[in-house]
Amino acid sequence: MSAVPEALTSLMQRAEALLSRLEAVLPQPLMAPDWGASVAFRGRRRAGRLMLEPVRHVATIRLADLKEVEPQKERLLRNTEQFVAGRPANNVLLTGARGTGKSSLIKAVLNEFAAQGLRLIEVDKSDLVDLPDLVDLVAGRPERFVIFCDDLSFDEGELGYKALKSMLDGSVAAASDNVLIYATSNRRHLLPEHMKDNLAAKMDENGELHPGEAIEEKVSLSERFGLWISFYPFSQQEYLEICAQWLRFYGLDEAAIAAARQPALVWALERGSRSGRVAFQFARDLAGRGQAEILPSRSIRGEAPEGLDHV
Repeated sequence: MSAVPEALTSLMQRAEALLSRLEAVLPQPLMAPDWGASVAFRGRRRAGRLMLEPVRHVATIRLADLKEVEPQKERLLRNTEQFVAGRPANNVLLTGARGTGKSSLIKAVLNEFAAQGLRLIEVDKSDLVDLPDLVDLVAGRPERFVIFCDDLSFDEGELGYKALKSMLDGSVAAASDNVLIYATSNRRHLLPEHMKDNLAAKMDENGELHPGEAIEEKVSLSERFGLWISFYPFSQQEYLEICAQWLRFYGLDEAAIAAARQPALVWALERGSRSGRVAFQFARDLAGRGQAEILPSRSIRGEAPEGLDHV
């Protein structure tokens, strides 16, 4: 008689082990982090499961640190101020030249409004498939959340594309009013554009040009962002002004800044770009070299704020 309970016990143990293995591979609900641990959070996938981790050292960049982007700064600041105040605001797509301050502007806006309840969640484009769960997770929170996707672009058929498109405008479920999506991209339409896509364009009997379905599909995602903010390459003078700003931050005097003009131009020429990022990298390199022969007189102090290497 004792063999029956032993067999049953063995079967139950095997069933429990099987269930444990199944739980490990099945999709798990998104767990809330410690919301008081930081003002910024980062989505990380662990063992196939998306988790939100507090950012322990948030970039300290401020709006005043960003130069030569005043119109862009004003538009994003106004939109975010509306959002934090509980008024209608738009999802934002920041596009344009690389290194001109797109992602830095979002970080600076977070620091501007963090004390008023603004929080930022950075999500990689590959994790956008979990966007509906993420929005549901924060829906009942009193804070206002910006979901930030940096350097966003998609290849054909990527799953995150459809999830983002539905969440922006198109899903039967309305997004929570305490969530906005801010994305940066070097590509206005977010999807690769090919010459063959134009072959399907047609003209009607009145001569009006109608784009083909492929073009319409590629434009439709970016159109769902209510606010577009465009960034443009800096002129030589704008680039030099940004260099001067960072050299002052490092403590160089005006004579040293004037002497650095030509080296700054050579640095940009070697990099093939006159951007804010390149200007900051030049200033950091120059300050780090101490008493370099190219600058006869200057004093150096301080360090760059954390996170400013992405200006």
